[in-house]
Amino acid sequence: MERLHADRPAGGEHPTGGKRPHEGLPADGERPRADAARSTDRPPGAGHSDDRRPGTGIPDGRHPGTSHPDGRHPGTGLPGAGHPGGLAAALALARSSRVPGTDTSAGTAVPVRSGPPLPVPAPGPAELDLEALLRLSLAASDASGRLRPAASAGALHPVDTELVVGAGCSLPPGRYGYDPLRHRVHRLGPPPDGTSPGATAELSVTARRTASHYGHRALPLLLLDTGHAAAALLLAARASGAGEAEPVLDGATEHPLAAVRVTPPGPVRSSPSRQPAYVPAPEELVTRRSDPPPLPGTPPPDALRAVLAAAAAAGGDDLRWCVAVGPPEPGLLEVVPGGAALRRCAAGEARPTLAAWAAGQAWIAEVGAVLLARGCPEDADAPHLRRAHLRAGFAVHLAHLTARRHGLAARPVGSWQRADLGAALGAAPGRDWIVHALALGTRRAGPAAPGAAPHRVTVAVTRHAPRSPSGTGGAPAARGRAPDSAPRSGPADKAPPDTRRTDEENTP
Repeated sequence: MERLHADRPAGGEHPTGGKRPHEGLPADGERPRADAARSTDRPPGAGHSDDRRPGTGIPDGRHPGTSHPDGRHPGTGLPGAGHPGGLAAALALARSSRVPGTDTSAGTAVPVRSGPPLPVPAPGPAELDLEALLRLSLAASDASGRLRPAASAGALHPVDTELVVGAGCSLPPGRYGYDPLRHRVHRLGPPPDGTSPGATAELSVTARRTASHYGHRALPLLLLDTGHAAAALLLAARASGAGEAEPVLDGATEHPLAAVRVTPPGPVRSSPSRQPAYVPAPEELVTRRSDPPPLPGTPPPDALRAVLAAAAAAGGDDLRWCVAVGPPEPGLLEVVPGGAALRRCAAGEARPTLAAWAAGQAWIAEVGAVLLARGCPEDADAPHLRRAHLRAGFAVHLAHLTARRHGLAARPVGSWQRADLGAALGAAPGRDWIVHALALGTRRAGPAAPGAAPHRVTVAVTRHAPRSPSGTGGAPAARGRAPDSAPRSGPADKAPPDTRRTDEENTP
């Protein structure tokens, strides 16, 4: 395998060096998961015993029948919350090479709520259409509950939604719990005092659903799924003709993890410095699916630039973005400031290493390109950790829509082990991890026609300064190990494939 190395600054020499990426689909040879084992097919209230293996992602070791100290049902909330080492320790375990054990019960597919399920009525004049907002973002379109506009690792859909509804909406003011399987709401009580017109969708998670399959790897997937759900709500607000939609992804709280505030229809504030937001058609949202592998064919430069720009614009300040491409000029590309062109930030073939890092999903080694979100150092505090993953899921969801608009096949990849990309490029270890990814191709499912040449990605030849040792900002390091050389914990190219499902399996 060709070694990947960061491009050197003008006049500089550097040695090459190396290391290993996120969310996905079954790897080659992966065992299928029987439909009978899916969370939506399990009887309501099904539980697991106290001797469940450690590191499963459940917040405490109590039996499902016992009460939780803060009143929540066991299995809700994030792994590691309230425990020694907290979220940082849970994330370190999720990033390790340890393989999860056997599946356990996922419990109920939606929270059990009191009160009758209520349909969401049609809106009146100038009212916020909550039925369309929820249908285009979170509602299941099949009986199993797997197929939804928002992506989810393993189609386990751990994100739960409560609506705080004010005046000007198609529902009377109040707090409601949403059931995405039945597309119904349960009234939970009155709205808080001072609730503004419009509605706020508050997003929390039931960790048990994701942990039932991914075990100790659940934490980053829960946060990424929440970010995807927030992006789905934002897009649905645009498609349904709502007013302003404002996501809250600051990572400051766990309950809720995120929120999306949507105002009733009305004049939308515009900024002269900002391009108008893309308004998707409703069918674009309800038909969004993750394309199954293989995803061959290098996307053309304009499409790569658009996908990178969409991710960077939505990803916040904690993440950096690049895309790995293969021959004829394999390496990592990024968008130059201003977004007018691509530039090469590292040279060499990275995709086989990414496949090893992504739970051994061999198909990633053959994709046309891989969009990578990177950041979240190992010493990040809880708000930073939550924020980086929420933003990564949010940005990849928007980038996925951009990819589809450019005719590309795309699939989110969320489960990454030992994926210290910064160390692979010669920066300080533990500072620049792969957080999320989007595999891309040109929808050529079969072999290329005889004599057909791959897209040649033309990049700007831009000289820039070496990256800082902290791994934050600037260009990639001028000195580095190749990602396909031996990392600290063992050879990347010898990593055993994980035979568990590590994908967002929401395709028919």
